[in-house]
Amino acid sequence: MIRNSSAFLASVAMLASVSETAAGSRALECYEPVHRPALYDTVYEDVMVSPGGQLVDYDPPIYGTSQSIEQIAPPRVTYGVVPAVTRTVYHTVKVDDGGYAWEWRVIHGRKVLCKVWRKARYARVAETVVVEPERVRRVVLPAEYEGVAREVLVRPEQRRITEIPPSYGTVARRVVVREGSTSWRRVHIPRHCPD
Repeated sequence: MIRNSSAFLASVAMLASVSETAAGSRALECYEPVHRPALYDTVYEDVMVSPGGQLVDYDPPIYGTSQSIEQIAPPRVTYGVVPAVTRTVYHTVKVDDGGYAWEWRVIHGRKVLCKVWRKARYARVAETVVVEPERVRRVVLPAEYEGVAREVLVRPEQRRITEIPPSYGTVARRVVVREGSTSWRRVHIPRHCPD
């Protein structure tokens, strides 16, 4: 509203001075422009420099090896056959009683039948005898054990979360407190405005 009226006054003053100069008459009113500069101020504001967040540190799990003795077979009982124990025994046995017998012989070129005496004949004979008979034996087998290696967890994974707060900084900013403007001021001259 002020700017519109100032513009109106300026146009009126210009028309008046143009018509006055053109007519060769004396000026009744005179105006001069007055410039008012803009007024600035410095405003300090807190602004976010960094939004913050979370920092996560991760340590993987650590595994090791555990050695242990484990039973792989329980104690058990089995039965086995123990063969008989034998040995060889030698005997002398009579295989022929001997005595008188008839046999053909050649004497002086003639074949003759003669009565002869034969001694008894003996032979050595082997015989297998059982010293201990066959038997069933009960056998107790002890439990069987074996070393076993297993992977075990020594330390689980670890996560450390660090909260990082947002950071702020102060920023100076120039702001316009009042806009600059131009207005017209009436000049009071006692007699007249110079041509």
